[in-house]
Amino acid sequence: MRNMIKFLFALKGNAKACLLTEPLWGIPFNLYAPFITLYMYHLGVMDIEIGLILSIGRILQIGSSMAAGIITDKYGRRWVTFIGDVVSWSIPALIWAFSQNFWWFLVGAIVNAMWHITSVSWECLWVDDTEEEKIGPIFSWIYIAGLLAVFFAPIAGWFVHVHGVVPVVRVLYLFTFISMTAKFIILFIYSKETDRGLERMEATKNVSFLEMFMGYGAVMKQIIKSKLMMRAMFLQSILGVVLLITSTFFALYATQNLGVPEAFLAYFPILRAAIMLVFLLVIQEKLSKFKTRHMMSFGLVIYLLAMLWLLAAPQYNVAWLSIYIIMDAVAAALLLPRLDALAATAIDPTERARIRSLFNMCIMAFSAPFAYIAGILSDMDRRLPFMLNAVLFLVMLVIVILGGRGRKNEV
Repeated sequence: MRNMIKFLFALKGNAKACLLTEPLWGIPFNLYAPFITLYMYHLGVMDIEIGLILSIGRILQIGSSMAAGIITDKYGRRWVTFIGDVVSWSIPALIWAFSQNFWWFLVGAIVNAMWHITSVSWECLWVDDTEEEKIGPIFSWIYIAGLLAVFFAPIAGWFVHVHGVVPVVRVLYLFTFISMTAKFIILFIYSKETDRGLERMEATKNVSFLEMFMGYGAVMKQIIKSKLMMRAMFLQSILGVVLLITSTFFALYATQNLGVPEAFLAYFPILRAAIMLVFLLVIQEKLSKFKTRHMMSFGLVIYLLAMLWLLAAPQYNVAWLSIYIIMDAVAAALLLPRLDALAATAIDPTERARIRSLFNMCIMAFSAPFAYIAGILSDMDRRLPFMLNAVLFLVMLVIVILGGRGRKNEV
């Protein structure tokens, strides 16, 4: 833990600005996140409609992912991050705060789909000028920042218990608008354009969008030729599906099928965050001596067992669900930072923006139909989406194991 804290205070420049402002995004997000699906459900949006909203959002995110690299290179990491964040997070927060039915949520999802532009520019903003050996620890700190924000969730849980889901979530979305907008302004003030960003802006100044778009063909060939990039992209694509399914349908399954009180949903993220923090701050460094693929494989095995445990959960048994949350947290701490670092270091830095754009585009294209499929499955039986997750975790495990067989690399 001492080494992790020393590393944090030693950070400078964009990496420090991005990391220290992250709680202004993470705190409001974690306040409303456990109640998103229930908020929609209480306003008359059905399971299958929730899946449809997610799928439409995913389809639109394919387009924003494709445009992200071009826009980031042409207009710079700093400006694109600021404008993209305001459009894709601040504005949807206001829309969702006043939502009345399916159509309001759909419009919010359409605007929010632009967040993939800023996800590329934001990552480039801090990764571009960061030494490769620091990327992994910074990703760990990004997860830590998000996990610390989770501890504010009981505030939302208490208010939901007293006042109900709909009025409380409306207020939380208004708070989200204020907090996230402040974050975007502060980050813009204390960051600067990266050297790589200035180079790309100069190189693309007189290049049309069409020409830059046509250049994606060469970038895609570069990805296809790299087995490490292809493996990272496949793993992130599948992971995107299972995380989407879990975050969307767990609340409905836990409350409507297993009888967990709605207000209690705010406390599960705290347990998950506490377990992950112990791993990331205390245990993670001790595991660095083991190969990445071994730790990722171990994490996927635990994820698979967690899904099976969830599917076997009896009604009205909070302790059983708590064990599932603990297993999920351990698996996430083992897998997520390593997979993010794997993808970041596999990317050619000279084409980071466009490669990351194609990564995100493929992830969105892969997950788009699954969101609607999961909605249909949940409408049939709320256990079915989690059965699908178990199968997908098994597929990821096979990819990790076969990817490292007979190779000297880490994955």
